[in-house]
Amino acid sequence: MPSKSAGLAGRTFAVYAKDIRLELRTRYGLNAILMFGITTLAVVSFSLGQSGLSPKLLAALFWIIIFFSAMSGLAQVFIREEESGTALALRLTADPDAIYLGKLFFNLTLLSVMVVIITPLFFIFTDAPAGNVGRFVVVLVLGVLGLCGATTLVAAIIAKASVKGALFSVLSFPILVPLLITLTAATEKIFDGLTFTSVSAELQFLTAYAVVMITASVLLFKFVWQE
Repeated sequence: MPSKSAGLAGRTFAVYAKDIRLELRTRYGLNAILMFGITTLAVVSFSLGQSGLSPKLLAALFWIIIFFSAMSGLAQVFIREEESGTALALRLTADPDAIYLGKLFFNLTLLSVMVVIITPLFFIFTDAPAGNVGRFVVVLVLGVLGLCGATTLVAAIIAKASVKGALFSVLSFPILVPLLITLTAATEKIFDGLTFTSVSAELQFLTAYAVVMITASVLLFKFVWQE
């Protein structure tokens, strides 16, 4: 069992490292989500102004920006395997669990970099309340885990489709609606200055959502990948 776990960890890291090296050469996914996120944030802030926005509106705007930025780049993790013709070689050299986990960690890295850059800019441009940063970070981490856990499997499903970008958003949105609604509600409460206890129900849902999505994706990925 230890050797098997070590083997899975090593193969997962190999897939992850390959994607990181490729991304550092092309920077396609990172540039896509950063440019989309920064452009959307700038348009929103200049259109609505910096002050006078309600916590509910601020929370909704933040997660709308994160959602559409994620949709612009996370699908590339499997699309470029199909477009470059390396998907078959990957099927022959790595097992499905290692492939999925490696791709998941890559998407987590990509989205985390975007969130680290976009979030401070969001607080600066919109003058959002920053008094509960610790609580906001917890919600943000769970939101990133949920987004990546749900969309990595969808990215594998649409990789061979002809209209990949549009199909990725269409298939991801119904799955992500409960997550986005809960994230918006939790963020609104945090911007309102409510206590950590007041968002306990949302935190429990976000944790359960991430665990269920990642577990279900691990179990289903081999059927999608070997199809």
